[in-house]
Amino acid sequence: MNEIQLALLLLLVVFLPVLYLSGRRVQEGNFPDLRPILAFNALQGVTARAIETGRAVHISLGLGGITGDTTADSLAGLSVMEYLADQSAAAGVPPIVTLANPTLLPLAQDVIRRPYGTDQEEAAEAARHVRWIAPGPAAYSAGVMGVLGIEAVDANVMIGEFGDEYLLMGEAAHRKKIAHIGGASDPSVIPYVYVSADQTLMGEEMYAAGAYLKRKPWHIGSLLAQDFMRWVIALVIVALVIINTLF
Repeated sequence: MNEIQLALLLLLVVFLPVLYLSGRRVQEGNFPDLRPILAFNALQGVTARAIETGRAVHISLGLGGITGDTTADSLAGLSVMEYLADQSAAAGVPPIVTLANPTLLPLAQDVIRRPYGTDQEEAAEAARHVRWIAPGPAAYSAGVMGVLGIEAVDANVMIGEFGDEYLLMGEAAHRKKIAHIGGASDPSVIPYVYVSADQTLMGEEMYAAGAYLKRKPWHIGSLLAQDFMRWVIALVIVALVIINTLF
């Protein structure tokens, strides 16, 4: 085991008990004050506005699937989709969901069916709103632009793995004057999100959807544990700098 592997193991050994204690603390009702993120505030009102206008919410889960390096991005998109699907089910207006990777299709269909419980007919109808467009970035962006251009869409939510094609889809939403909330973790894509979206989730912010939207105790506990580990790492770096300087 080299030094890097040993350091990662030590961080994991510290992180796991902190995660458990933080999750238990939140489960007991000690909810911390989370810093405001405007994009999550906007997401909480997206479905209501769409219902008022008689239009749908479009959710793009991007190019990613559940078997690659960007699985976390896809899961973040699914978490946002779960929240919006729960809200939409109450009004009987399921969102339009588009994706490029077929491995994400059954998960997305399961998420959109879940709020309907034992009502198989309504669940099946909702699942039809999940659309696999195409695996390629160009074809996928063309399909999404078609949805935004033809369908009656009130809001465009794009969270997941994207490339340069993000700007094309964001521009299509802008031209139709559709409210646009975007999120990405790729540093090369974040500028496209920033210039085209009304509200943005940048980098690690998109992974906090479960904590901000669903208020899940273990998601909030994870945020607390991550903040604790940041302080630990920062203090270790400062200590090493001081030691190397003095000795």
